[in-house]
Amino acid sequence: MSTPVSTRLPGRLTVSLAWALALVGCASSHGLTATGQALDADTLSARQSLGKDAFSAAAFPQQDWWKTLGDPQLDSLINEGLAGSPSLAAADARLRQARAQAGLADAQRRPTLDASAQHSGVQLPEGLAGEDLGGDLRWSNVLRLDFSWAPDLWGGQRAAWEAAVGQTRASEVDAQAARLALSANIARTYISLSQAHEALDVARREMDRSIQLRELSQQRVDAGLDNDLQLRQAESTIAAARQQEQAAGHQITLLHNALAALLGKGPDRGQSITQPRLLQAPAPAVPGVLPSELLGHRADVVAARWRVEAANRGIDARQAAFKPSVNLSVIAGLASAHLSDLFENDSALVFGGPAISLPIFDGGRLRANLDSAQAQYDLAVADYNQSLVGAMREVADAVQTARSLDTQIASIDQARDAAQKAFVLASSRYDAGLGTQLEVLAAQRPLLQLEQQLAGLHAQRYAAVVDLDQALGGGLPLTVPSSNLTAETSP
Repeated sequence: MSTPVSTRLPGRLTVSLAWALALVGCASSHGLTATGQALDADTLSARQSLGKDAFSAAAFPQQDWWKTLGDPQLDSLINEGLAGSPSLAAADARLRQARAQAGLADAQRRPTLDASAQHSGVQLPEGLAGEDLGGDLRWSNVLRLDFSWAPDLWGGQRAAWEAAVGQTRASEVDAQAARLALSANIARTYISLSQAHEALDVARREMDRSIQLRELSQQRVDAGLDNDLQLRQAESTIAAARQQEQAAGHQITLLHNALAALLGKGPDRGQSITQPRLLQAPAPAVPGVLPSELLGHRADVVAARWRVEAANRGIDARQAAFKPSVNLSVIAGLASAHLSDLFENDSALVFGGPAISLPIFDGGRLRANLDSAQAQYDLAVADYNQSLVGAMREVADAVQTARSLDTQIASIDQARDAAQKAFVLASSRYDAGLGTQLEVLAAQRPLLQLEQQLAGLHAQRYAAVVDLDQALGGGLPLTVPSSNLTAETSP
């Protein structure tokens, strides 16, 4: 059995490669380059804006960061949401899709071997093939193995695979970020539910106060001490308090529905959620590290870095397409007209060898592909830079908001303490027969208003805890690329 592969193949292959390299300038990437420049995260200083007191030796948030709020029911709700919310399905599907694409890119680098068996017949017209070949139905039987491999001479296939891997890493981070976003949304909705319950409590107390005021006004009108004006004003106060109570109750219902949806359950699941009992809001603190390390804990920043890395490797893959490629293919098998002769010595079939190809004139396809890859890199760099700036802003906003709210809460606490003392004094005067019930009810109104205002500030302060923990990365375990984010371009 002989093969068409010549013993002079190495010499011929060398000559062919020489000709290919001589022609490499025909399809050129000259003049195309990426222009994106990644920001240095350490230049985004925030120490002056946040103040020295904001930075400490505090650790980054833990993955169960919400436990710092001190409400076991919230812990249970977030764990339930992370275990089965359909809102995570899209991120998981995108991750599976990215992994599949990386697998396909890896498969392109590997040799392939296929086996086939065929029994076929052909009958040619006698007028076309002559009497020797035409007119009769002729059968053939073929067993064959097809081997093919394109060696990665310039690293383009590896670059394409690494680009797909980079996209997979970004999708993995996105899937983790989706879980952080879900837990943060559950926590924020739960905080809103806490505020709605407090608003309902205040509205009910205002209703009780208004009813007492109306009864007292009615007594004074009946005694001829007042006219109907005070009575109508008291009735108006009752109507306003009733509206506040109804609005707070409706808000609680909507928030129950929202929490149930975040858990991936029907509205009835929300009915079993009891009034929140949030206990604490830790003081805002940022780990005293460089911004590059600080932002390295952020899922959006890390995902953007992976996409820059993937786009960079995509440029390398496109550049390799300008260079000569070699394909090795071999077909080996058995072929005969009759099955009984298929395994005879003269049935051997061998065909194959190396093939060299070089793009010369392609209508600009390769340059357009490279230009697109470089534009994709510039876009990825711009997104990365924007994520850095946005991340630092979120950290600063969360710290400054928490600090401002602490100051406002302290001021309202002082005002409430003063209103509480005034209410106690009015009650004591009434009990001693020195004051009237009207004075007691009048002193109670600013106290209730301040308590409602304080409840809103506390809710905002709890939300600031969520914002800061999320801004600091939420304790996600992230794999950060080691690349310096510089595009490796060549003319």
